[in-house]
Amino acid sequence: MIYNSFARVYSELMDDTLYAKWADYVQKQTPDAKSLLDVACGTGDLTIQLADNYQVTGTDLSEEMLKIAEEKAKSNNVEIPFVQSNMMDLFEFEKYDVITCFDDSICYLNGQEELEIAFNQAYKHLNEGGHYLFDAHSLYQMDQVFPGYMFNHKSEDSAFMWSSYEGEYPHSIEHELTFFNWNEKIGGYSVNTEIHRERTYPIETFVNILKETGFKNINVSADFGSSEVKDDSNRWFFSAQK
Repeated sequence: MIYNSFARVYSELMDDTLYAKWADYVQKQTPDAKSLLDVACGTGDLTIQLADNYQVTGTDLSEEMLKIAEEKAKSNNVEIPFVQSNMMDLFEFEKYDVITCFDDSICYLNGQEELEIAFNQAYKHLNEGGHYLFDAHSLYQMDQVFPGYMFNHKSEDSAFMWSSYEGEYPHSIEHELTFFNWNEKIGGYSVNTEIHRERTYPIETFVNILKETGFKNINVSADFGSSEVKDDSNRWFFSAQK
C-alpha cells in the first residue's frame, strides 16, 4: 500500500522519540558499519538521524513520502539520496554494510512469498558480514491490540479517522484511514479513504525464511533490543547477518 493522503499527516502523528530509539538500536547492532540503506524510509526522520553515523541512502515506495523526506533533509542541511523503490525490487542499488526496514514496514508485504523476495533482495545487497535489521508487529499486537482500535486526529484545516479491523488472514489487520481536508474550491471538506493491510507471522516463520535465504547469527528481541521477547511484546526486532 502506497501512503497517499497519510503522507501529509504521518510526521505529525508519529512519536518523534521512536526515531532516536531505532537509531540507537542500529548503532548498537552495527557499531563499525559505514554504509546503510534505509528501506521504507517514509518521511526520512530516521534516515536523517542515521546520517550522523553512516553514509545513508533512503528508499520508499511512496513519492509523497520521499518529497517530504527530501524537504526535511534540506532543512537539516543533510545530503541524502532518496530513491523510489519497492523493498522487493532493489536491483538498482549497490551493496551496503547495513540494510534497515523499520516501523513494521515488513508487515505490509502480502504473504510469505513476498517476504522471501524482500529478504532475498536485502541479502543480495549486503556486503559480506553485513547486517539486516527490521522490526515487525508481534502476534499479540496484531491479534489482541489492533482489532477494534480507533484513533481520531484534528488540525486547523483537516481531520483524520483511523479504525482497525481483523483481516482476512491469520494475524492480519486492516486499517481504514479516512481523511477530511478543507477544499477552498468547494467551500467544504474533501473526503478520501485509504485501506492499509498488514500481516505478521510467528517468530519461527521469519527466522526460518531468513535462514533459507542464507542469513546467519539471527537474533530476535523486544523493546528496541533491550529485552527478551515476551507474550505481550508489541514489536519484535530482528537482526541477521550475511
